[in-house]
Amino acid sequence: MMLPEACVATILSFTTPADTISSAAVSSVFRVAGDSDFVWEKFLPTDYCHVISRWTDPHRIFSSKKELYRCLCESILIDNGRKIFKIEKLSGKISYILSSRDLSITWSDQRHYWSWSPRSDSRFSEGVQLIMTDWLEIIGKIQTGALSPNTNYGAYLIMKVTSRAYGLDLVPAETSIKVGNGEKKIKSTYLSCLDNKKQQMERVFYGQREQRMATHEVVRSHRREPEVRDDGWMEIELGEFETGSGEGDDDKEVVMSLTEVKGYQLKGGIAIDGIEVRPKPLKVRAGTN
Repeated sequence: MMLPEACVATILSFTTPADTISSAAVSSVFRVAGDSDFVWEKFLPTDYCHVISRWTDPHRIFSSKKELYRCLCESILIDNGRKIFKIEKLSGKISYILSSRDLSITWSDQRHYWSWSPRSDSRFSEGVQLIMTDWLEIIGKIQTGALSPNTNYGAYLIMKVTSRAYGLDLVPAETSIKVGNGEKKIKSTYLSCLDNKKQQMERVFYGQREQRMATHEVVRSHRREPEVRDDGWMEIELGEFETGSGEGDDDKEVVMSLTEVKGYQLKGGIAIDGIEVRPKPLKVRAGTN
């Protein structure tokens, strides 16, 4: 006996987008129920109407909730083009990218330190490039309530190193994550990949600072460096954190940062596109299939 379409829709609404899509092959009833607004509205973020109101194209009309879901999987620009909102296709988990304009970057309003300009390779209307500084500090903030509940997230600085970069691999930078009043989690990372020849030349240039810089060096086997992204940029993981249930007073501020203020050497030649906050892949336990 075939279940009524409404009953199938109710069952599917308690599954995942991936399960609903695959169930369409079971029968026409599952296919029709799986396309219903009732099901796909359950997969959309609870505050999706608020998100859409912040979209740079708020008047776009969708024929169904499933079409809206697919659009959000492709990502949309919100908050006057300063953020990107996206949901994962298979899980419906929320991701954000905060543009460089949405970050707090020390002295970024000083033209002889940082240069703002449109970039053809950026997902935003403009990006920022470091010209020269001895004090590098980049901070981003987001509320856990804006993210998916009960989810492990990672924060990543999206950046590029130019061909004329200098002073980036002499002293490791510090990355950190702090959630609400919790403990600040700090790690060390380099801003560019290891280049022995260039590093030796810079040590000669910086002369008397060599001994002080050596005290901050990280053993090569534990050296963290930027990793290449699919979009052609590079990323540095700033840290990870867990969101709560999203109920009551569980909404907390997450402060993400990258700083290099201990070496005092001049450095330059990195472009910043923003900070991405996305769910981390689920860890598979050893021995499971």
